[in-house]
Amino acid sequence: MRQMLQKHKQYLLTGVSFAIPFIACGGILIAAAIAFAPMGPEGPDFSDSPKLKLILDIGTISFKLLLPVLAGYIAYAIANRPGLVAGFVGGFICGEINAGFLGALVAGLLAGHVVNLIKKAKVPKVIKPVMPIIIIPVFSSLIVGSLMLLVIGIPIANLMEFLGGWLETMGKGNAIVLAMILGAMIAFDMGGPVNKAAFFFGAAMIKQGNYTVMGCTAAAICIPPLGLGLATLINRKLWSQQEREAGIASLGMGMMGITEGAIPFAASDPIRIIPCIMVGSVVGAVIAMLAKVGDHAPHGGPIVLPVIDNRIMFIVAIIVGSIVTAVLANMLKKMSLQKGEEVK
Repeated sequence: MRQMLQKHKQYLLTGVSFAIPFIACGGILIAAAIAFAPMGPEGPDFSDSPKLKLILDIGTISFKLLLPVLAGYIAYAIANRPGLVAGFVGGFICGEINAGFLGALVAGLLAGHVVNLIKKAKVPKVIKPVMPIIIIPVFSSLIVGSLMLLVIGIPIANLMEFLGGWLETMGKGNAIVLAMILGAMIAFDMGGPVNKAAFFFGAAMIKQGNYTVMGCTAAAICIPPLGLGLATLINRKLWSQQEREAGIASLGMGMMGITEGAIPFAASDPIRIIPCIMVGSVVGAVIAMLAKVGDHAPHGGPIVLPVIDNRIMFIVAIIVGSIVTAVLANMLKKMSLQKGEEVK
């Protein structure tokens, strides 16, 4: 069992190593565009900045490629080259159905194992040469695509609708409980459907004149990448060279409110990392809510500081949440190393 888990962890790491450049490219381009664009009442205004809009669009495309690349190369790690097509198809579908990063992990693993099963099928010798070129890609894509569209898509759509109604009900009750829920949701899948449900709820509250919901959400958004980047700086020996490099990119994306900067860490070790970033984001969101931090733009992170009410507490919320994440991540990482796991 332990050996199987280690193998699957390595599959995830392979996908992550190929996905990191796409995250870095997309994050830096989007961050640069947002940083230099003037802030309007509904966020960054690109109407008079065609060059910045072009940079934003290219960065967005890079981010859209993240899910297919992640799923594709997870499948590649399991089934070699024949797994690429089904993995890419499954990852692309995840973006279309809002299954997010977690969906891409499932799609990649599913594609790899489906391809391996097809490869074991006994076929006539005359068909064997075209198996990896035609037969395996076609049938594996059909199987993975059907499962992602018919089995996973509908539950996620229902979940999104449920979360929206649930959050609206919570908004009328205890503000602290709402902040905890939003903080946990923002960190849970780092830009995926659960994250987006919380984000769009906060954005909807802006239109109703309630800026504190978006305020706590804006603080929570940047804590996962900042906290994990900080963790790699606090105790560099605990992290591999690849993770330390990802940590630098993660810090940059965190400053611009791009939660996806935490994906490389969460994808390689979800059981330890996701709880750490959830706790940190919850702490930051609660501090922001208690301090009545308001955000007038539907975005998060230090980049939106010019449109924040109670800026000092906004910064305090981010710093405290990031430190909590970093301390927890390093603590769990150290414990795993003491149990004999090697630094990747």
